[in-house]
Amino acid sequence: MKYLIPSVLILLATSTLKAQTSTASDSPQLPGDNFSLSGALDLFKKAGSPEDFEKLLNSEDSKVNNLDLNEDGNTDYIKVVSKRENDVEVFVLQDIISETESQDIAVIELQKTGNDNAVIDIVGDEDIYGQETIVEPEEAENAFNEGTSNLAGGPNMESANPFSTDGIIVNVWAWPCVRFVYAPSYVVWVSPYTWRAHPVWYRPWRPMAYTVYRPIRYHYRAHYAVVTTRRVVVAQPIYRPMRVTSVTVTTRHQAQITTYRARRTTRTTVVRSNNAPVRTRTAPVGGGNNTTVHRRTTTVSGPHGGQVNRTTTTVKRRRR
Repeated sequence: MKYLIPSVLILLATSTLKAQTSTASDSPQLPGDNFSLSGALDLFKKAGSPEDFEKLLNSEDSKVNNLDLNEDGNTDYIKVVSKRENDVEVFVLQDIISETESQDIAVIELQKTGNDNAVIDIVGDEDIYGQETIVEPEEAENAFNEGTSNLAGGPNMESANPFSTDGIIVNVWAWPCVRFVYAPSYVVWVSPYTWRAHPVWYRPWRPMAYTVYRPIRYHYRAHYAVVTTRRVVVAQPIYRPMRVTSVTVTTRHQAQITTYRARRTTRTTVVRSNNAPVRTRTAPVGGGNNTTVHRRTTTVSGPHGGQVNRTTTTVKRRRR
């Protein structure tokens, strides 16, 4: 009998832990869990134009958008607003929350880098994903090396050599929507639709339960990767002044976002080696639920006050 009671307690503890883990994984941890960034890029790849892309985003059959940020029982309409500067164009995916509020979900950043070359990424908004989450294509058949390019930042290919100076870039020039955007007759697309004025083809639908949606979104992850560096660096100053956020969304999901960010708290420890102070700072940076990036910085102080820093970055990535 004395051995039976501990065994029962162990079984109860194990069952409780499994139940807690299952409950956590069966519900979204962040608002962005209900919108697939990889899926949005895949729809952009299939679309013939930005207008067509917006239609695909708001189609129930696409199963990319499962957001109901205003909690009215229907999946939200996502409109696309673009802006162009020279060979760089940004496409903002904006959730219409109400008659007076909208919330940016993500921004697609596109740049033409040559006569038949273009690069792209999508960046999830920090208020929706807890931090800026960057996803880009990962297609070996469209990759090319460009060692002199300053755009080749971030681990975008599994076969990439992290010690090489060559950049591995995925060329998206063959995507129909990309060629449409860079055609001479193209006019920058700004969605005309509002809270009260939806397109005639639009039919709202009830969002799926997260347990149903979660495995569906995995379908889009095969050819896309979460990375830690923007592909189109010059797009950020273009987008930032036009970023739109919703007070309603921020307030409603503040606890989720705060909890997520708290898990990424930086810890600093100080030890001594041979009477010389050594400061080690380890911080998880970037990636969220799909990419874990740990940056370890060690500072050694010499006897005459000099300091030497050494930083080591470790990236562990899962597809989104």
